[in-house]
Amino acid sequence: MAGHGSNPAAWTAVVITLVAFALGGVALVIGPNWILFWIAVALLPIALLTGKVMSVAGMGDPSSR
Repeated sequence: MAGHGSNPAAWTAVVITLVAFALGGVALVIGPNWILFWIAVALLPIALLTGKVMSVAGMGDPSSR
């Protein structure tokens, strides 16, 4: 399945995104703890940037370059 996203860049971005959403959810349930929530929000663009950098570095889908 070419272009489906089964590559290290996509998986890394997805894992960071899932951690961010889980952390944000926990932050809202336990308090709400706004500092922890905004840290989780800050992880989302980091996930996007990490996935893009890894893709450009050759760890992404070859057809998307």
